[in-house]
Amino acid sequence: MSRKLFGTDGIRGVAGEFPLDESTVFAIGRALGHHLGGANRRPRTVIGQDTRESSGWIADAVAAGLSSWTTEVASAGVITTPGIAYLTRELGFDAGVVISASHNPWTDNGIKVFGSDGYKLSDAMELSIENEIFRLIEEGNAAQAGSQSLSTLPGDHDLRERYEKWLKARVSALKIKGKLVIDCANGAASTCAPELFGMLGLDVDFIHYRPNGRNINDHCGALYPQVVADEVKKRNAALGVTLDGDADRALFADRRGNVVNGDAVLLMAARDLHGRNELEAATVVATTMSNMGLEAALGRSGIRMLRAPVGDKYVLDEMRNIGAVLGGEQSGHIIFSRLATTGDGLLTALMVLDLISRSGKQLDELVSDLKVFPQVIKNVRVREKKPLDQIAKVADAIRRAEQDLAGSGRVVVRYSGTESLARVMIEAESQEKMQRHVEAISGAIQGEIGA
Repeated sequence: MSRKLFGTDGIRGVAGEFPLDESTVFAIGRALGHHLGGANRRPRTVIGQDTRESSGWIADAVAAGLSSWTTEVASAGVITTPGIAYLTRELGFDAGVVISASHNPWTDNGIKVFGSDGYKLSDAMELSIENEIFRLIEEGNAAQAGSQSLSTLPGDHDLRERYEKWLKARVSALKIKGKLVIDCANGAASTCAPELFGMLGLDVDFIHYRPNGRNINDHCGALYPQVVADEVKKRNAALGVTLDGDADRALFADRRGNVVNGDAVLLMAARDLHGRNELEAATVVATTMSNMGLEAALGRSGIRMLRAPVGDKYVLDEMRNIGAVLGGEQSGHIIFSRLATTGDGLLTALMVLDLISRSGKQLDELVSDLKVFPQVIKNVRVREKKPLDQIAKVADAIRRAEQDLAGSGRVVVRYSGTESLARVMIEAESQEKMQRHVEAISGAIQGEIGA
């Protein structure tokens, strides 16, 4: 039986509409509380949220649902997603809940859950909770949400500070020449990042760190990395960091204003770990979206690259299966599994700064030999997510592209796990072939199931 609510990154949708209307959100909290509850103990859960105007009432409704099953609820207030993963594991909570839709527009929101070990729940566990949610809705128990007296969870600053101090302790004194520019995407890092880098004593200019409930990811942050790259050049800075709405990923800009993506971060981190004999099995886990150029550069350093399905959850699953200590996505989710159980944009920024500090090299020097194949990604909004191999015209277009690019490119076509989109990615040495095939495949999708 497949899941209907949970995607690759929790439950997501438009705030106020199913499944993120108040009664369903209450049912989600109640189902989770039921799952956590035991006969002889009162389970404990910690909740955090991003800066969307809907995050407060969603957190309240989840907390009310949890409390209806006698679950004790603590709030860290506005905090990053990896901050909740850390606190859940470190402080012995039975679960951690994050109210965020990450990189989505402010009108959306989401609920993601971490288990007591700080890892995202398994697909089987999510399905079990989902079945309980639908049972509660069918029995009318979700309607109790309307009678709850909810007050916005205040947030315990000590919890956030504990996470920030843990981050600070991951690095020794950083010797960085020049100014840094950090784009907080008007999101969850808008408080965490200034507090953290204030502790580190670095020269930092922060941009997009004044959230108003509706400006999260609004032409800023990791969705628009060129913004911080342009600011680096304008301010004559040494480095730029840009985070997404819940700060579980980070992209960078070098001193020349070039965007440095997750593939490049994987390359420099893998080489550093390999050089210190800390890269288990000399292997890195990337995804189907990572560029062929990364695989080639890692190979030149004697490092093997494995590909997992897109989604940091699936990267982590593969890492745990083979014992890898480094993995990530081109989009900036980087997982240092010896340190954290999920991608963490602030931790990634510190690891990059630490490498620069120890090596004495600039960011562009560390990745200068990464030669990427031309790549294009086109999104097509769809009305349904029918298996692509069951759509004859789409399957034919994909097959023709694969045959034409055999040995000189790649074709990846998949549905987004969080939005009603099909993503068409083509990599090829030939720009003409790349454009021709991406248009053919996206056109076929649009014609058959386009919204």
